[in-house]
Amino acid sequence: MSAKVTSLGDLDGDLAGTYRRTASSGASVDPAVAEADLAAVERDGYVILPDMLTPAELDRIRESVVPLLDRIGRNNFEGHSTQRIYSVLNKTRACDRIADHPRVLALLDRLFLPNYLLSMLQVINILPGEQAQMLHTDDGFYPLPRPRKGLGAATIWAIDDFTAENGATDIIPGSHLWGDRLPGESDRREPVVMPAGSCVFFVGTLWHGGGANRSAHPRLALTAQYCEPWLRPQEAFTLSMTRDTVRAVSEDIRRMLGYSIHPPFIGQVDGMHPKRLLEPGAPAL
Repeated sequence: MSAKVTSLGDLDGDLAGTYRRTASSGASVDPAVAEADLAAVERDGYVILPDMLTPAELDRIRESVVPLLDRIGRNNFEGHSTQRIYSVLNKTRACDRIADHPRVLALLDRLFLPNYLLSMLQVINILPGEQAQMLHTDDGFYPLPRPRKGLGAATIWAIDDFTAENGATDIIPGSHLWGDRLPGESDRREPVVMPAGSCVFFVGTLWHGGGANRSAHPRLALTAQYCEPWLRPQEAFTLSMTRDTVRAVSEDIRRMLGYSIHPPFIGQVDGMHPKRLLEPGAPAL
């Protein structure tokens, strides 16, 4: 770097040499489609994206995750009749499409800075008899006052049909624009009804919660959550993911796991790009 640096503002570009910033596969989505999705998100706080997974992809996800459903929630938030799977990327490749679907990335490309991060990937199976989850926002744990732009975004994918009876996610449309007010009895709580293979995308400031399952069958879903590249994600992927897993996933997922740099040097390892840890013979830390 030969240019004179007088402030950190001079370092806001991609300074990496060997490992330059990679483009998101969201660029493959028709810009008109992505802009229409974005307009809905900005207006309502969410958008439902139908027909995102094929029947074959749904079958593969079910076959992979159902045998792993051995943990029940530990508190009212997780749900005492809800099964969850954490560290999904280490356990199966069947759910990768949930994390790096181009249509989702096209929205994230427009909402966040480059090299945004995957904050969480989780399987959620709401069993019959589960009560409605408390309403919450997904980026409310970041201590910045509202109203504000969302610092994160989430997708919830219907592996089973979402109905008003089986625990479809409840949302309050437009609540992403609220200030510091909390939901009240008069606020309309709407279930996100959608067929299997669809997903709902919403910003982190939208009030929502899992619905009550009044049916006789479980409701299987996955959620992928994302955040700005300068924030700490919910799951410490750089600690939980093995290097073999990181080598096996797509470039989009690898970048979102934290094997990327937010300029000028957020995310560096020993002064270098974290992708150097994936090189043959790279030392263990």
